[in-house]
Amino acid sequence: MANEKQLFDIANVLRRDVAEMTSAAGSGHPSSCFSCAEIMATLFFHEMKYDVKNPENPDNDEFILSKGHAAPIYYSALFRAGCIKQNLKSLRKLWSPLEGHPTPQSLKWVKVATGSLGQGASIGIGMALAGRLQGRKFRTYVLLGDSEMAEGSVYEALQLAPHYNLENLCLIIDANRLGQRGETMIGHGLKRFAEGIRSFKWHTIIVDGHNVGELIKALGEAHKSGMPTAIIAKTFKGKGVSFMENKEEWHGKVMNKKELEIALKEIPNVKIPKVKIEKPEKLEVAVNKKKKIEINSYELNAGVATRMAYGKALRNLAISDAKVIAVDAEVSNSTHSDEVKKVRPGQFVEAFIAEQDMVGICLGMSKKGFNVFGSTFAAFLSRAHDQIRMSALSNANFTLCGSHAGVSIGEDGASQMGLEDIAMFRALPNSIVLYPSDGVSTEKLVYLSAKTRGLKYIRTTRGKTPVVYSQKEKFKLGDFKVLKQSKKDKVVLVGAGITLHESLAAYEMLKKSKIDSAVVDLYCVKPFEPKKFVSFVRKHGKKIVIAEDHYEEGGIGEMLAEELENLDAGIEMKHLFVGEIPHSGKPEELLKKYGIDAEAIAKAAKKLI
Repeated sequence: MANEKQLFDIANVLRRDVAEMTSAAGSGHPSSCFSCAEIMATLFFHEMKYDVKNPENPDNDEFILSKGHAAPIYYSALFRAGCIKQNLKSLRKLWSPLEGHPTPQSLKWVKVATGSLGQGASIGIGMALAGRLQGRKFRTYVLLGDSEMAEGSVYEALQLAPHYNLENLCLIIDANRLGQRGETMIGHGLKRFAEGIRSFKWHTIIVDGHNVGELIKALGEAHKSGMPTAIIAKTFKGKGVSFMENKEEWHGKVMNKKELEIALKEIPNVKIPKVKIEKPEKLEVAVNKKKKIEINSYELNAGVATRMAYGKALRNLAISDAKVIAVDAEVSNSTHSDEVKKVRPGQFVEAFIAEQDMVGICLGMSKKGFNVFGSTFAAFLSRAHDQIRMSALSNANFTLCGSHAGVSIGEDGASQMGLEDIAMFRALPNSIVLYPSDGVSTEKLVYLSAKTRGLKYIRTTRGKTPVVYSQKEKFKLGDFKVLKQSKKDKVVLVGAGITLHESLAAYEMLKKSKIDSAVVDLYCVKPFEPKKFVSFVRKHGKKIVIAEDHYEEGGIGEMLAEELENLDAGIEMKHLFVGEIPHSGKPEELLKKYGIDAEAIAKAAKKLI
């Protein structure tokens, strides 16, 4: 643990590192790093307890650099603490793990990708909640920039942390006054920050962010506050370099050779003090043994809403494994994740109507070892797209469920109808998209998701649908199910979720017209193995009608068309989808109006033949 003189010296060592590494890279944000040098020095060399040899130590204090553009000083702190050995001057090189903004794909010490501003506080809540549930003593520190305090997602987090009384969470705001193009909304009006944050029931402290003594005292006070704490640090952008300090037009701008020489003369050239980083106390936390998962019983042809089956499956998972956590955006009695709350209230987190915060919490908790399922209406996940995107960049391992998907929800109208969600999740790297059609497939896909790593999405339906599978059915990634087939098939009807049942009804219509067809359930939209599918279609008429309760762009039909083209399959396909902004109405009316019901499928099949 460093003393004040040592911390002052370390801050300048970090500044010199940043000056040299950003100049070598030819890009970066040195001015944003200089403003938080004392904060970083105090956190990493005095306040935080962590094992420098083991970033995965579950008792390490956690640090989230929400202002991800200050990555160079983060790397410098890790290097000077002995956590990493990379050449700092390799910053931003193609082959270097020291990326322009931090990502866990490159450095194990970086738990989450940052740089899209306003997300760190929510992730911090997830980690702090995880620590409490695990009975661990680690603290979570989040460094935010004052510019990102304009982001609404930050205020979602500010509201929720006191609700759960997360005294193990500390936010530090680097209030350096200047944003990218000039002064921030509040500038150095730190009392406004403090008053606003305090109104959410946080303990707030205003400090001189370049005074390590004040920082040490504030961090010590945070330990004793019994509340989540926000430290508002008055700093100056470009601190320590005369031509840059508190000057506009230096955001994201590096120094040329001459400017670097001047800066290195102004920043004290001191040796890094020898400081021993304090290791965290090793805690023996009881490990709950997993129990056998209970299997629900669903009768064939019985009507079951997939959203209800999702809730029951999630309940079974929570009972069997204490690491399973349900997080919901105040619609748990509709998504049915409240089934977990009924039996394991300690494994349920209410995020309220704050979907961005919910996704950040899912990411934070999952990074601490929990198997997290976040749920809300499919339509509302679109407002959290950036958090979901950044989760993908963070090598996320949790599941999101979007219920009430498509026009089949009925009378509530277009604002409630998720019709772009498949496209949103398909576009993400390494994502998994699952779309069950009945109670059994829902349950099996929830269990599959629980044991599969990655960012997973399960799409569920509002209304009841008939059970078409027995409990003996097995579901795996990349595959599909054949429900109807014969040797005389002239066309393959492809559906998923609600349109699978419309395809089955169309099968009966075609049968009455003496037209044989096959019916395929494309329950796994991504990943999808097309060769087996193409082989099947070639044997069953070489023609496809695909109907989906989704817009055309980015949906299942688009995915299939691309795969068929890539394989030069020689298969003719008709794609039925929701082609306009939908209206309120009864589910069956809407399926008919937008041309994705059984009648439309049968008609399209006849035209193809």
